[in-house]
Amino acid sequence: MKSTSRCCVVLVTTPDLKTARTLAKAALQAKLVACANLLPRLESHYWWQGKLESCAEVLIVFKTTRARLAALEKLVLERHPYDTPEFVVLPLAAGNARYLDWLAASVR
Repeated sequence: MKSTSRCCVVLVTTPDLKTARTLAKAALQAKLVACANLLPRLESHYWWQGKLESCAEVLIVFKTTRARLAALEKLVLERHPYDTPEFVVLPLAAGNARYLDWLAASVR
């Protein structure tokens, strides 16, 4: 187990699989993330403009480094169809040393 403060996970919800795949591919091609997991058929319930809403969404789980967060956020905000897309960063406290080294080496 390796302690880390340079790696993080970013959560982004999208309206459909096509949008999620497009964002994941763009982030990977730009070397902003090492990996993107797409979790379809997510059911979201939330407040929006004073009303309780619900919809089907796809969750993207990006694995990246803190150094690339600003560029990843810019890419997501520029290409996402929502007015206010989710972009939530979760720090990684620790993980498998080989995996974390691969993650850091895959992001530029």
